[in-house]
Amino acid sequence: MVKVVFIERNGNRKEIAAKDGATVLQVAQANGIDMEGACEGSLACSTCHVVVDEAWASRLPKATDAEEDMLDLTYGVTRSSRLGCQVTLTKDLDGLTLRLPAATRNMMD
Repeated sequence: MVKVVFIERNGNRKEIAAKDGATVLQVAQANGIDMEGACEGSLACSTCHVVVDEAWASRLPKATDAEEDMLDLTYGVTRSSRLGCQVTLTKDLDGLTLRLPAATRNMMD
């Protein structure tokens, strides 16, 4: 199991034990975290935008060009922003801390 820490929009901290190999989006949706994932993880929207804690950002694989393009379409992007559907959990990411942005943009509607 991999521990993931979500900082929700209201500032609440929620620690979740997740399966190795799950995506951040899958974990969030399975555990009541307010993450939309309008495209169901197909990299066609940015509603699973998360801000990775700076201490963890360099530990993640580099975002693909397609992910960067989707991030360009959302609000509140930072240098450590990622899409939850593109972050796959591994044992090396045990303790990963993510903050949900104040808002997301659903261009799928």
